[in-house]
Amino acid sequence: MSNPVVNEFDISQLPRYEKRKFVPQEACLTNKEEVLDLYERLLKRKFSSIQELELWLSDRCELEAAFDQAGTVLYIRMTCQTDDQTRALAYKKFIEEVVPAVKPLEDQLNQKYLKDSKNLSFPNALVGNPGPPTETFGGDSSGISSVRDSSYYTVYDRAIRSDVELFREENVALQTQVALLSQEYQTICGAMTVFFQGEEKTLPQMSKFLLENDRALREEAWRATAERRLKDKDRLEEIFDRMLALRHQTALNAGFQNFCDYQFRAYHRFDYTPQDCKQYHQTVEHFVVPLWKEILQKRKETMRLKELRPWDLAVDASGAPPLKPFSDVNDLISGASEIFRRTDLELGQQFARMTSEGLLDLASRKGKAPGGYQSTLAEIRKPFIFMNAVGIDQDVRTLLHEGGHAFHSLAAASQFLYSYRHAPMEFCEVASMTMELLGGEHLEVFYNENEFKRSRLAHLEDVVEILVWVAIVDCFQSWIYEHPQHTPVERRNVWLAIQKRFSGNIVEWNSLEEIQAYLWHRQLHIFEVPFYYIEYGIAQLGALQLWHRYQENPVDALRYYRQGLAVGGSKPLPEIFETAGIEFDFSQKIIAPLIHALRQEFIRLEKIA
Repeated sequence: MSNPVVNEFDISQLPRYEKRKFVPQEACLTNKEEVLDLYERLLKRKFSSIQELELWLSDRCELEAAFDQAGTVLYIRMTCQTDDQTRALAYKKFIEEVVPAVKPLEDQLNQKYLKDSKNLSFPNALVGNPGPPTETFGGDSSGISSVRDSSYYTVYDRAIRSDVELFREENVALQTQVALLSQEYQTICGAMTVFFQGEEKTLPQMSKFLLENDRALREEAWRATAERRLKDKDRLEEIFDRMLALRHQTALNAGFQNFCDYQFRAYHRFDYTPQDCKQYHQTVEHFVVPLWKEILQKRKETMRLKELRPWDLAVDASGAPPLKPFSDVNDLISGASEIFRRTDLELGQQFARMTSEGLLDLASRKGKAPGGYQSTLAEIRKPFIFMNAVGIDQDVRTLLHEGGHAFHSLAAASQFLYSYRHAPMEFCEVASMTMELLGGEHLEVFYNENEFKRSRLAHLEDVVEILVWVAIVDCFQSWIYEHPQHTPVERRNVWLAIQKRFSGNIVEWNSLEEIQAYLWHRQLHIFEVPFYYIEYGIAQLGALQLWHRYQENPVDALRYYRQGLAVGGSKPLPEIFETAGIEFDFSQKIIAPLIHALRQEFIRLEKIA
């Protein structure tokens, strides 16, 4: 499968969003001395008026964006080819030497901002809170005048205060060690291959065989992949135990009893609590799990199986051949571009520009990190999409998902504050999951009517599954960090118990217990971004609300969708949801009606011939 992107990943030909005014044009943002000098210059600057403060903030945002992009480029290059030592060492050096040196200065800038701005008076809040100003900086920015009222900075101030309260210099070294362990996890997973049918294949490439009707072939492929993962289970267990100890100590250093409470503050989760997450677990158990069990039971009956096994979950239950939406990455790109265009003309144009600018790396290959992601290049304010496409139905949804993130990045690019150019993760995933659902209405680009039905049913079944899987992962993570002194054996047993609680006994794991006990190793979020998973559940509920509106009024739904994206992170989370025309709520009030709507859609799709 060809890949139209050169893996060197060079963005030097793409223009910056704005001309630099503070950071020198040729500054090297991976050079520690140059970066520290720029931060020190900001620390020494004084401001005695709102205009001077906003100029200082503008310069700080410019530096933060340039520095962020420098690290992002190194990360992208490393994940695109984890077995390239030059890339790995460049990223490692940045994480070990530059980032730790900057973190104390970021804290000092935060303290300076809170101290020096407290006696300055912003204009009174305007009626209706217009948010970002209609003007932007241009020409000689030293002569700008403030057009923002104090309410625009409410979310920013709240986050800055929290970061100052949370920061401990002794934690910088601990967080650096965690970041390096995350890189080690990526390298181990990226190196996993199996020799199958006479060829060496990556684990994403092996997923295609789980769609084959030949049950013996599916089992052989599933076991080969699972057993390959088990070979590294001890190394991954060791990495995680080291991460756990470092994270717990980080929390203690900051005055918290456990890492859960610490991480909620670090993620700026001001609008919900760990207890709310436990309410999500319970609501999913009572309302979503029964539907998931029905889906699994129907699959078992349709396939006429005595036992439903793990290798029976992805194949078409009726025995139809695997969906093959494309054979070449170029076909995936052109098809997705057409879906985006049919959904919204401007979104289609945005994706076309990303393609022409080389901001995609989609094909699976040896040495490439697992999974998929969208990452924003903060200075040019453009998105980059990374994934491991192998020619299956899921690849289409993955690209629609990451495309939603990309559109979010572009919609919020004009926000003045750097931190407002990305939303809280709970809404970032609304952007991506909504695009899966809305774009999924146009899958005829890849499929005939019957294939469309199969793909759509599979997607909606996945929506039910992800609501359950989020509860499993989040419940597991909560237990891990509430019991930091646990042993690996205890962790294994709790993982199995949680799976049983939410999944029941419809899928048979007899003789596969060792594999089942370490399924969580596949979930990179548990290793790399702890507690970043409940967002998927919250966001899926938001996306389902937008999808439900889209079914009744597509134009109205897209208008709300774009409104929500443009807000970025400039409002509290419930207000962002409100701007998008949806409710920030993951209780029975929201979940029960949405599960009913999904049941009705299953019935409608089943009637398609």
